[in-house]
Amino acid sequence: MTKTGGGPRPRGAWWREGAVTATAFVLCLLGGVVQVDDTLTAPPAAAYVIAVVSCAVLPLRRRAPLAALAATTASGVLVAPLGLLLSPLIVAPALITAYSYALTARTERRAAGAVLGTSVVLLVASTPLFGGVSWQDASRMGSVAAFPLMAGVLGHSVRNRRAYLAAVEERARRAEESRDGEARRRVAEERVRIARELHDLVAHQITLANAQATVAAHLFDIRPEQTRKSLRELVETTGHALDELRSTVGLLRQSGDTAGPDEPAPGLSRLPALLASFRGAGLEVSVEQEGTARPLAPGVDLTAYRIVQEALTNVTKHAATGTARVHLAWSRERVTVTVADDGEGAVAVPGRPPGHGLIGMRERATAAGGQLSAGRRPEGGFLVSAELPLPPARSGGAP
Repeated sequence: MTKTGGGPRPRGAWWREGAVTATAFVLCLLGGVVQVDDTLTAPPAAAYVIAVVSCAVLPLRRRAPLAALAATTASGVLVAPLGLLLSPLIVAPALITAYSYALTARTERRAAGAVLGTSVVLLVASTPLFGGVSWQDASRMGSVAAFPLMAGVLGHSVRNRRAYLAAVEERARRAEESRDGEARRRVAEERVRIARELHDLVAHQITLANAQATVAAHLFDIRPEQTRKSLRELVETTGHALDELRSTVGLLRQSGDTAGPDEPAPGLSRLPALLASFRGAGLEVSVEQEGTARPLAPGVDLTAYRIVQEALTNVTKHAATGTARVHLAWSRERVTVTVADDGEGAVAVPGRPPGHGLIGMRERATAAGGQLSAGRRPEGGFLVSAELPLPPARSGGAP
């Protein structure tokens, strides 16, 4: 594990530090080969001293870059007093620490000030104190002052490059997290939608099947013909239940699966068949319409159908009554779907958890852009009322 500061560093980093320090040491010794009188000799003892002192602080340049830069610059200042020629080679450790400080400085102003200060100090240290300055001396002085600046610019460029790559990676990571979050949200919404569909159709069909089976069992001995009729209706109800279950479960298919023939989503156009199924189960349902009916958007049409279906299912299951009323009120902007009964309310069954019918109806209405209210009526019974939006009426006399 790699840590900044005083933490342990990987073995590869120590190998790199050793290689950098050894290279800087060799360069320092090569710089000591050239003497002040431009003759070439073996590196004197002073060159070894400069090389050892300046290179010893190089491994610390990441933990204390400013201190390492100051130490290597001070070693460069001692080159001339020790009788050596100040050149870019002998101050190679100062160039390396200038690069490292520009790479790790907190602000650009600090990095620029420290590197510029190093260049000025080395320039002053390389200026002859006595005698004139030859063209060769001026060239050497310029290179000694310029190389730390070049190292600082290079370090600053590498730092900007790393920051750019880090920003790109961070944006990519955030975009990936955003995509994952959006995918999870859509999956959750789809699960809730499928759960509502399954709840509505299963509760409706099973309630009808139970009512028809109850009627058949009650009339089995005294009215065989009515029993057979109830059983035929039971077969039709369970067949419809299987068809709707097959259609809903088909939504869970993957994109590569072979899709079966899809049945159109139910809407208010199938309301007569829905009411007939409840009448066959013994619930007398009356229908009233107010205003002029208009086509609904597919999602709103399905919502209206499912709300009527679930409300009548609740009447069949929970209300102690055999009658219910469905009222559709059409206005310019909305349709109001109302289902009412005169029953005494739900009968609690010990150990049975509460259902999700009202929650599902309210979620459907909200998802379609409408609202739903449900509760007991002051005169008795239960009332479910949903207001659903209508598409804008066409201009030119359309209702």
